[in-house]
Amino acid sequence: MRVLIACALLTVATSPAFAISDTELRAHVEKRFAGDRTGACVAVALVGQSTATTYVCANPKTARPFDARIAFEIGSVTKTMTAALLAEMIARGEIALGDSLATLLPPGTSVPSFNGRQITIADIVTHTSGLPSIPPQWRMTDMNNPYASIAERDVLGALAHTRLTRAPGSVWEYSNFAMMVLSYAIAKRSGKDFETLLRERLFAPLDMNDSYIAKLPAGVRPAQGHLSNGMPTGPWDFQVNMAGVGGVRATLPDMVRYVEGQLGLRNSAITPALATTQAQIADVTRHRMGMNWVLATLNGRTLAAHEGGTGGFSSLVMFDATAKRGVVILSDTALTSLGGSGTLGLSLLDPAVAPGAPRVATTADGTLIDALVGRYRLSTGLGVELRHKGKALTIQADAQPEFELGHDSAGDFYPLQFDALLRPRRNADGSYTFTWFQGGDAVEAERTGGPAPLGATPAARGLRSPCARPAKC
Repeated sequence: MRVLIACALLTVATSPAFAISDTELRAHVEKRFAGDRTGACVAVALVGQSTATTYVCANPKTARPFDARIAFEIGSVTKTMTAALLAEMIARGEIALGDSLATLLPPGTSVPSFNGRQITIADIVTHTSGLPSIPPQWRMTDMNNPYASIAERDVLGALAHTRLTRAPGSVWEYSNFAMMVLSYAIAKRSGKDFETLLRERLFAPLDMNDSYIAKLPAGVRPAQGHLSNGMPTGPWDFQVNMAGVGGVRATLPDMVRYVEGQLGLRNSAITPALATTQAQIADVTRHRMGMNWVLATLNGRTLAAHEGGTGGFSSLVMFDATAKRGVVILSDTALTSLGGSGTLGLSLLDPAVAPGAPRVATTADGTLIDALVGRYRLSTGLGVELRHKGKALTIQADAQPEFELGHDSAGDFYPLQFDALLRPRRNADGSYTFTWFQGGDAVEAERTGGPAPLGATPAARGLRSPCARPAKC
């Protein structure tokens, strides 16, 4: 559940707002997704004084039904909602951004510090706390639903055992763990469970009546999620008080209402708090941050954005509060390893930006496959071998099965049986190696020579079929 759009935001300049119809919006989204090998279906809204919406499926033959009461997992876009609750607490005078994290937690909770520098609430919502993305001692027993078993005792225990290696506030590092701590802390301070708090203070004021964490509203139907190879996959669940990290499910109309609130177009009790979350409070290692919003100044205006991703879904919220214009993209397919939806979102805010092209399945050139064949070691220490099998490339990690790889028009290879990506990289001497993308990680491979010897030693971290490591998705 991580941010993917920060770098892209720094490279474009926004144009004045332009009107667009539902039909025009559909045509624009189809430029990116029509024929895409993922088979993704996406619900998209361009929000402003008038709002256009569309629903596009990459493959009409496998199109999934859609209506206004289909709910998508929004992943880490949830973090911006947690920030809204925090901003309201600040407005009530209950807490301040500069207060230490410990002041929000139950008395006696052990919280790490670095040379006397305590973790502040501002450090948490700007991803500069120094807390790891996922504590190394956590053992996620079901990688198809990795956060479901993480309980309050696990969060507090990991917090007590964490040792900071740098001063909080000094380096930007995305941390799901830190946001789980904050979600828990907000719930405990309020005296209510996190879902009740969201419903009373955010969803109800904005008329987001079909949004939820665990309590499915009557008449709402959860969408089926899919891996990036089109295979169905199960939902991600969170224990309610930690769900502020990425546990919200929402319909497209509700997310339109959420963006209208962010733009000041939907007045409610929570609207001032939403505006507070957009203000810059940190600029650390080239990351400008509001309260869980990634910020960039473009052509004199500021865009705020956050992407989300779970095992089977991707999402994006991006807006220009000055121009009163925003974008919502909800996908029933995990697109994290493919770069997310940031480029499409930018193209909807600026007609000069191309929306990107669909990834179409293609046949890889045999010469390229031959150049890739060989023995490698990933930077994680895992040994892998690439082989030429018929007209295809296969990959096999030490002590794991062999998997066939497809190839697409972007020049990447991808497993046909689980969610990952292999991107070839040509060296200066003409030889090839690759980068392996899975679960938000980008792992470099170094060529080590010939085929793997028999009886290779199993590695601690494999290619993980069928679900990716969730630490940075």
